[in-house]
Amino acid sequence: MPETPRAMKAGPPERLVSEPIEPLAGSFDTARMAAGGPGLPRAFVWRGETLEIAAVVRTWRETGPCRHGSPEVYVRKHWFEVTTRAGAVLRLYFDRQPRGGRGAARWWLFSIRA
Repeated sequence: MPETPRAMKAGPPERLVSEPIEPLAGSFDTARMAAGGPGLPRAFVWRGETLEIAAVVRTWRETGPCRHGSPEVYVRKHWFEVTTRAGAVLRLYFDRQPRGGRGAARWWLFSIRA
C-alpha cells in the first residue's frame, strides 16, 4: 500500500498541477543516483520558467505489486517535497515505469503551493 504523505504545513492552498517537467541537463543529484535512486534535478523547466530547488523537505516512495504475478513488491514512484529559491513548496515525483515507454516523461510536478 502506498504511503499517504503528511499534509503540508498551513499556508496558501496546494494546487494540483500534474504536468511533466524538464530537468536541466547536468543538474542531477549524483549522490542519490549512486545510492540507487533517481537523481533529483537541482533545476527544471516548467511552462517555460526555470525553477531552482533550494531544499528537499522530505522524500517517500510509492510501491506496488509485480504486474506479472510474482509476490515481489516494486517501487513505482519516488516522491519529493521541495522548496524553490522563490519560496514555493512543490511535490514532484519520478515515475520508474512511465506510460508510453521510452521517451515518455519521467519527472512530474504534482502540486505547487506558492
